[in-house]
Amino acid sequence: MVLLKPMMKMASYFKQKITIREYLNLLRMDSYLPIRFIVLLLLSFSILSLKAQDMDELRKQYPGEKAVFVDKLVDYTFTLKEDKPYVESREKESIAFLTQSASNYMGSFSFYHSFFHELITYSAQTRTASNKIIKVSNFKTTSDKQSFVFYDDVKKMSFNYPSIEPGALGSLDVSWVNKDPHLLPKHYFKSYMPILNSELKLTVANGIFIKYKKMGIDTADILVTIDKGKRNTIYSFKYKNCTADRGYANAPGYAWYSPHVVFYIDSYKDSQGKMNSYLANADDLYNLNYSYIKGINSNVSSQVKRITDSLIIDLKSPEEKARKIYNWVQQNIKYVAFEDGMGGFIPREAELVCTRRFGDCKDMSSILTQMMKVAGIDAYYTWIGTRDLPYKFSTTPLPLVSNHMICTIKLNGNYIYLDGTDPTCVFGVPASHIQDKEAMIAINTKEYKIAIVPTVEKDENLLIDTTWVDMVPNGIKGRIKQDLKGYFASEAHAKLMYWGEKNLLENMKDEFARGTNKFSLDSFVIDRKPVANHVTWNGNFTLPGYATKVADEYYLNLNLFRFFENSKIEIMKRNVPVEYDFKYVKRYVTILNLPKDYKLTYMPKGQVYNAGAMSFKLTYEQKNNQIFFTQEYTNNELMLIQDQFEAWNKMLDNLFPTYKEILSFSKI
Repeated sequence: MVLLKPMMKMASYFKQKITIREYLNLLRMDSYLPIRFIVLLLLSFSILSLKAQDMDELRKQYPGEKAVFVDKLVDYTFTLKEDKPYVESREKESIAFLTQSASNYMGSFSFYHSFFHELITYSAQTRTASNKIIKVSNFKTTSDKQSFVFYDDVKKMSFNYPSIEPGALGSLDVSWVNKDPHLLPKHYFKSYMPILNSELKLTVANGIFIKYKKMGIDTADILVTIDKGKRNTIYSFKYKNCTADRGYANAPGYAWYSPHVVFYIDSYKDSQGKMNSYLANADDLYNLNYSYIKGINSNVSSQVKRITDSLIIDLKSPEEKARKIYNWVQQNIKYVAFEDGMGGFIPREAELVCTRRFGDCKDMSSILTQMMKVAGIDAYYTWIGTRDLPYKFSTTPLPLVSNHMICTIKLNGNYIYLDGTDPTCVFGVPASHIQDKEAMIAINTKEYKIAIVPTVEKDENLLIDTTWVDMVPNGIKGRIKQDLKGYFASEAHAKLMYWGEKNLLENMKDEFARGTNKFSLDSFVIDRKPVANHVTWNGNFTLPGYATKVADEYYLNLNLFRFFENSKIEIMKRNVPVEYDFKYVKRYVTILNLPKDYKLTYMPKGQVYNAGAMSFKLTYEQKNNQIFFTQEYTNNELMLIQDQFEAWNKMLDNLFPTYKEILSFSKI
């Protein structure tokens, strides 16, 4: 009887043949209706009520789209079970297929489950254009392991909507138990297709207190309502008419820009009336994180001690010992990613990692921390987020802030961050993907420190490319020397590790390429230092057809490099930041030997321009019988944000004309 009146009222609305939009407005006015019941039935009514004219309207609203989400609703229910927070979630989505070709591109769909995200129920169906309901009966389960992951317990459930045709509607209904409410995921509102109605709903039992934070770009479009009832508080986050997410070149991680909500349990009141802090602050997060490591490496294995002692036997200073241990782990323990239930959070014993000779980031942290302690060096397990994530422990102290684990040591009062997963990282220099990120350093059971990993300054990441050029009858020829330092050298070491001898020539040709696609690398030599902080490689080349001779005059463009030609930002279309791996200075020096019996008759002036985030300096100079052309590009930022786009484009407007400047020589 409780549901009879709402159902009768819904039926009366549909007899009046009102539109979906009008029906949604009526639902908002009928506040006495059981809200949870309305939300769960709404999708089925919207699917049944979409008519041919609705499909035509969708095609007009989203021209060129093969399909759109009519609704994408995710509903979380927070209750107490055995005096602990208990969370279930449910996702319901409906898809309108708009074109004949939709079946070729949009027929296959999937959803996921794992140890922490346990599947309860699922169903899917197609409603054809003629209103025939066809249920999905064939669901296929596979591992969602990515190529770089050794094991991942996330399972992918794939299926195909049957009988897809213009005007058909597909619907999916899935529910899960979220086994650890500390680990609730963030909620994104956009998807790879447009969404008419994207909604997150949190139904929270009284006595459980949650907090939320809107993040990303354009979060003002997320409408938030909070309805407090006698038993529950309902948080509703709605985003209407979401455009499809698109890809952007050199963009940071998805979380930096796609609008989403981070939500979490702050505290709860148990059956005895006691208030329990859950994820209210950084202390709560540290207690959770420390629970994952408190039981490991309680004893030092004989194997770990023997190897550590052998490494440091003749070394005196703590820094020498730490450097030796770090290099040994980099060279002898292979990084392999694991995602397996609690194994995704708890490091494995250092003894096991040492025996296996492989491990994930937590395992690298485990063996590094243990070996450092054996050597008498202060070492700490450390949680950190890579630069893919925008979150900070200081503002959002949640497990989702960190997706990585490293070892931090303290030498001479300073913290040094050691990432064992990067085999080319130089001791004392943080891995590039954790620069400027907050780290949570585990000092002891109760004490921790949140510190910021330093950013390596631009002058330490130096690329100097020198080209000596001679003009020959059919073009130019010469030799090249590249000196790479800092992250440039680390990248070069990594490339050399994976290229192999078979493809080395082609890869080096790409590294040395300049001028035109006629560039030919005739020979090369690589001088690689034992530590990945310096690489030098030399090459000899020919470049046919590059110089132009007319009668007794030569014309030559010394701009062998034309950087950033396709890097202008469409300011009206892009509001997503541009990310760089690191700050740097790149210097390209081209030295031209004047042809015999010729003199220089015209030399460009060069130019200097500073856009703040990036600058360039181009200079020409004659010294005796040589012309020196120097191009220097300086990157001062790790990320270029929207406010800097206009200055960036103006810099390119000043740079591009210089690429056309030509030197001329006449016969003496």
